[in-house]
Amino acid sequence: MTLLKCYLSHYTNRLIRQIRYKEACVHVKLVRQHRRHLLSKQQIVDAYPQIIVDVPKISLNRIQLDYLSKSVDYEKKAEAYRQKTGAYIELDSNPLWSVFDKVILFLNDLRSKKYILSWQLDKMMPKRDTVQLAYLYFIPKPHKAGTPLRPIVSSMSMPTTGISKFLDKLIRPIFDKHARSTTIIDGVDLIHRLEAYTTNGHLIPKTYLCTFDITDLYTMLPQEESLDILIEFLLQYGYQKVQNIPIDIIRKLGLIIIKENVFVHEKKFYRQVIGRAMDLL
Repeated sequence: MTLLKCYLSHYTNRLIRQIRYKEACVHVKLVRQHRRHLLSKQQIVDAYPQIIVDVPKISLNRIQLDYLSKSVDYEKKAEAYRQKTGAYIELDSNPLWSVFDKVILFLNDLRSKKYILSWQLDKMMPKRDTVQLAYLYFIPKPHKAGTPLRPIVSSMSMPTTGISKFLDKLIRPIFDKHARSTTIIDGVDLIHRLEAYTTNGHLIPKTYLCTFDITDLYTMLPQEESLDILIEFLLQYGYQKVQNIPIDIIRKLGLIIIKENVFVHEKKFYRQVIGRAMDLL
């Protein structure tokens, strides 16, 4: 009965998170349309992020309420985060069209060398009338001491978005196939794993269950080494090609996504040079 209650509780919370995520997506789309209308008139790059927090599950005091309303404290923490990680460098001008041109040249070069089929390249090719510069914002992690910030880059319409989506569909099934047995998706999945663990006789009085957290994981990952690990993973399971695409081309596709991770924040332009930000959308 206890496990059933836990299951129902986790499943309910999961549905609530999915609903709120979809609400956030709709809000971001509406904000983006509003920004596009303003930019078409003023030619100004700006961003209007919203901080997303599961309010009913948090006891909010006055300091937290001020923090969540983009107070001065929030801005100080955001700037402190950028300085601490050193993951971003400031750029002199809007890099959107420079990245757009690089992506177009890169994909056309792959087309000319016939490394990738034309229909696959068409899915990755950005469109000039729909691309938009990504923007960075931060959401608080109120369940942790000091309420640290999580960096989010909203990049649904970047020139590299098509490549990112293509690689995700290409590689994710392989990862799920070979890493699913050692991956826990959510709380419900954890309960199922513990049940199987108990059934198999592995859960004994001397068993220790441990958790750990890595500080600033996404902004600590070395970019080149991350791609090397991906290639090692594919080679380990015998993949020289994936859907007839050589793995060295897959690496190049991943590299342009990581290296051209540019965005705007508080009317300033940045490029991420270490790791990557967590992508909300």
